[in-house]
Amino acid sequence: MSLTLFLLLIAVAIYFAYHPRFGKRPFGERLALIQKSPQYKNGKFENESFTPELAEGYGYFDVLKEFFFKKVDRKSPTDIIPSIKTNLHEIPLDQDILVWFGHSSYYIQLEGKRFLIDPVFSGNASPIYGTTKAFKGTDIYTTDDIPEIDYLLMTHDHYDHLDYATIMALKPKIKKVITALGVGSHFEFWKFPSEIIIEKDWHEKIELDQNLTLYTTPSRHFSGRSIKRCNTLWTSFVLESKDFKMYLGGDSGYDSHYARNWREIWPF
Repeated sequence: MSLTLFLLLIAVAIYFAYHPRFGKRPFGERLALIQKSPQYKNGKFENESFTPELAEGYGYFDVLKEFFFKKVDRKSPTDIIPSIKTNLHEIPLDQDILVWFGHSSYYIQLEGKRFLIDPVFSGNASPIYGTTKAFKGTDIYTTDDIPEIDYLLMTHDHYDHLDYATIMALKPKIKKVITALGVGSHFEFWKFPSEIIIEKDWHEKIELDQNLTLYTTPSRHFSGRSIKRCNTLWTSFVLESKDFKMYLGGDSGYDSHYARNWREIWPF
């Protein structure tokens, strides 16, 4: 390998390592607060139930081999995904609606407030642009289609939920960010004012106004935007109005918290 090529590879590695899209790990007072969480054990956040990183009998080599070399029929859609685009700017604010963008991404109007959950409008869900591309039909919305947002809810910091390009384009429209412990570190690194960022542990209550309450509830998943995993918390939410409750699960796998949330949301 020539010296020029070697230096070029080093420069590319440094560029990717320090690009702001990767965010920033929690430190200082934020880290100290994280370490007091009941969910933080053995130097990282843990699920309520034991959750191995890989299924029994699998190793990382097996997973990578299947991912890159195993042929799977119909791995990608053969047709455009059916979808309908709604002009969100024209919907009256007093109209309660939910628009699903795909995966765990939603736009909600409720009680005169606008909510945006885990938005990804950049066309890919990866720190390397051009990879993990959105399927045709799921990419019909852009950040220009989104009106001013009262509450941005982020369930966790994986790239298919917390998308740097999307967040930075939406930044002038976002009034408040509500997320799980540690995730605010990314937003502060991206120059969001600290006073608009609310970080919560599980089982906490946030009174948004006299008509709306938000609860942070457990989730069974993991987190991380680099090699180090689980240094920020993942969460689900329950959004409650006077006569309506909605569970926003993020990427949660099944566990006992589903039954508990069901009893709390619909106690009959």
